[in-house]
Amino acid sequence: MLILTCPYCGVDCDETELGAGGEAHLKRHGPGSTDEEFESYIFQRENPRGVHFERWRHAMGCGKWFHAARDTATLEVFGTYVAQAFEPPQEIKDKITAKRPGWTWRDVA
Repeated sequence: MLILTCPYCGVDCDETELGAGGEAHLKRHGPGSTDEEFESYIFQRENPRGVHFERWRHAMGCGKWFHAARDTATLEVFGTYVAQAFEPPQEIKDKITAKRPGWTWRDVA
């Protein structure tokens, strides 16, 4: 079972208390975007085997959205952080590189 800690209220919650929101850190294009940019935003998603950054909502708790860094193959959670962050905190990046030597934030950004 997937257990994530809400960075806002500090509660450890299992996946039944959360709502999945898909991939985190997507580039959103404004009203002047091209059809190709809009199509890419709507349909093109990463589906990696390994480190992935996702959006989650603490639906049965505080109701706030947050981001989680986890491994999709092992369900290992590297950490959670607020949704307003443009990239994961250095602490989470360090945890990932300690377990996955050679991994860099540029691999997913």
